[in-house]
Amino acid sequence: MLAIAGCLVANIFSAIHLWTLLLAALTLLLLNDYLKNRHPKNYPPGPRRLPFVGNLFQFDLDLSHLHLGIQPFVKKYGNLISLDFGAISSVVITGLPLIKEALTGMEQNFLKRPILAARQHVFKNNGILSSSGQTWKEQRRFTLMILKNFGLGKKSLELRIQEEAHHLVEAIGKEKGQPFDPHFRINSAVSNIICSITIGERFEYENNQFQELLKLVDETTCLEASKSIMFYNVFPSIFKYLPGPHQKVFSNWEKLKLFFSRMMDSHWKDLNPDKPRDFIDAFLIEMSKYPDKTTTSFNEENLICSTLDLFFAGTETTSTALRWALLYITAYPEVQEKVHSEIDRVISHGRQPSTDDRDSMPYTNAVIHEVLRMGNIIPFSVPREVAADSTLAGFHLPKGTMVLINLTALHRDPKEWATPDVFNPEHFLENGQFKKRESFLPFSVGKRNCPGEQMARSELFIFFTALMQKFAFKPPINEKLSLKFRMGVALSPVSYRICAVPRQ
Repeated sequence: MLAIAGCLVANIFSAIHLWTLLLAALTLLLLNDYLKNRHPKNYPPGPRRLPFVGNLFQFDLDLSHLHLGIQPFVKKYGNLISLDFGAISSVVITGLPLIKEALTGMEQNFLKRPILAARQHVFKNNGILSSSGQTWKEQRRFTLMILKNFGLGKKSLELRIQEEAHHLVEAIGKEKGQPFDPHFRINSAVSNIICSITIGERFEYENNQFQELLKLVDETTCLEASKSIMFYNVFPSIFKYLPGPHQKVFSNWEKLKLFFSRMMDSHWKDLNPDKPRDFIDAFLIEMSKYPDKTTTSFNEENLICSTLDLFFAGTETTSTALRWALLYITAYPEVQEKVHSEIDRVISHGRQPSTDDRDSMPYTNAVIHEVLRMGNIIPFSVPREVAADSTLAGFHLPKGTMVLINLTALHRDPKEWATPDVFNPEHFLENGQFKKRESFLPFSVGKRNCPGEQMARSELFIFFTALMQKFAFKPPINEKLSLKFRMGVALSPVSYRICAVPRQ
């Protein structure tokens, strides 16, 4: 009996000891989390963070609607708020005055990109989009130079866009006014422009390899905004061992990198240093100037990543904007009628649209700008990182803090826009003339603005006007169009079908 009692007491003490150890371990973890993520004095206000996960689970909407879920916190705490995503400290900047102060007035402190685990896994500090410091300076300067050499701002590039617009009109004309999804036809047309610059080729829309590439980009764009990637960024040491969409993203990026690696190898074989044909040729020639690759960012990995950045950015954002444009113009027939009238008056049916027509077509130009405002394609712009301890709006921002620019609130600010939640081209018109708006920043601002902005604006005007010149767009009978978005790296419209009826 005594032996049984002794054994029971020993088991109780053993259990108590185990619970004590677990409690002590938990206490130490909580203390470590508190000390590691403790905010300094005068840090921007925000919702109270939870241990380990920060503010990840404090949104009314799920993470795929983060740009909407943040807005109630902005209303509560102000135009500079703090949010923690696990151990990733971030601030959200809202309102034109603060955005301009940060991105232009204090530009040097906000040029850096954050080192997020998922991007680091794929790109490290390579390419144009994710890189910082000397690599970014070299790659951006070189890219802008090459874009200009291959037509940016020149008639040669415009002729290329006009030719591709002709192919797109022909492809859509084959639908003979029947319902169709314009997604990949538009993707193909837009992608062909950046392909002609980067790899010196355009592809037929039926090319299987080309369509597989575009679908890979589309899938990756969507999965990049998944919860799985968010959790990988927050807990990379755990999630790298777990299955999920993040593993599919990494696999897709490797396939895309392999495509451009093969393009690079192909270019090596018939490279003529005196006659560069495209971006890859020009990069290879630049690489040959640096025998010691440790002193420069001009190496094969950067070539692959920079080309992929150009392809990705040059395809997805502009094609997404054009898909929004066709959706809005179909949903608002009275706007479409005014665009048709302006096209008939300025261009008629006899010639292709040109960027020279833009100043004579204020209404069409206003429609394109309103599409970018309402489409809200990159709702937080591309994230930045505080490069050195800074003070903004009287608050202390420590070095390493991630910065999100609240374009969603800026482009829907009732103080800036008469009807912020309604598609209304009049926002960009005054006395019948096009009016630039300071509070319109879809391409960001400052030195890290979109390097392809000029090309994107030309593409949007020529493609959109060419399509409107040739077709009247209508919803299919008994089908209701939805203006809902699909979350991804870019906010794109959910899949839809329209009818493109040829105009006489």
